Amino acid sequence: MINFQGPLVCSDSRSRPRHRGGRSPASLTAQLAESCGDCDKANRLVAQGQFTVLKQPLGFIKILQWIFAIFAFSTCGSYSGMFKMSVECKNRTESDLSIEVKFEYPFRLHQVYFDATTCKGGSAERLFLVGDYSSSAEFFVTIAVFSFLYSMAALAVYCFILEKYRENCKGAQIDFIVSAVFAFMWLVSSCAWAKGLSDVKTATDPERVITLISACDKPENSCREVHDPKVSGLNTSVAFGFINLILWIGNLWFVFKETGWISALSGTYVPSQEKQPAPDSFAQGGYAQQDPYAGSQGGYQPEYGQQGGYNEEGGYSQGYEQQQQQQPTSFSNQM
Repeated sequence: MINFQGPLVCSDSRSRPRHRGGRSPASLTAQLAESCGDCDKANRLVAQGQFTVLKQPLGFIKILQWIFAIFAFSTCGSYSGMFKMSVECKNRTESDLSIEVKFEYPFRLHQVYFDATTCKGGSAERLFLVGDYSSSAEFFVTIAVFSFLYSMAALAVYCFILEKYRENCKGAQIDFIVSAVFAFMWLVSSCAWAKGLSDVKTATDPERVITLISACDKPENSCREVHDPKVSGLNTSVAFGFINLILWIGNLWFVFKETGWISALSGTYVPSQEKQPAPDSFAQGGYAQQDPYAGSQGGYQPEYGQQGGYNEEGGYSQGYEQQQQQQPTSFSNQM
């Protein structure tokens, strides 16, 4: 039997603690401290923000504008559609039962082509769709993207520099003008894209495209549509465009209340940074108050609010000189 007189020491490397990735505890501690420092910076930044404005109409509508702007340009800019047709010739070997036509944003349909059979010995003809509707589609997407960016910037201003935004009402006035421009642009772009979408539907209608195929003009050949294009996403984009129009028009009122123009028109608004003019006299400036020490005891009783005052040319007026002349008389009366 073997007796062990000392502690058991295991030299197997498998019993040693291992760290993932071969990193030492010091490096893991440093990485953890760095991540905690980033969290502290983020927490301080969030703590400095005034997120209560997001619960008010001014900030809440801005969030809705930001969200619906994303929906508007995503449903239109990411669209791709397809439709199918079939041409059955008198000679069945020359038939083409699956003519597939694909189109997508920005809807330059005059560049979209497909090959159709002529029912004449297996030859095919290349045909192009009709129309270019990229201008209205790209204009709509551009307004949506800029609305998204401006809404995100406005939300950052509302949350972190709201005091400067309301200082002298300059920020609110700029916000009102920009919001009015965007509301008008949403009106124009939505109407233009609605008309453009109607033209896209007409140009991609399989029944209309079939008329471009020469083989379909002959009565012995049979042409028909197999699959219609799905444009529900494009219809949704138009709906989102008019929803954005309503949001931007509704937001004008809440921004307008921040501009101070209502108070300025009613005559009660005074800019905080403009100095008020000096009063023309002590009576106008609120200095016509009675001397608390003057009364039944007699003596010198100054009268600031009757005739005297400080004129614009400098010095006191004649009222103060008359008070100096009347001072000995009042003293003799007291005696």
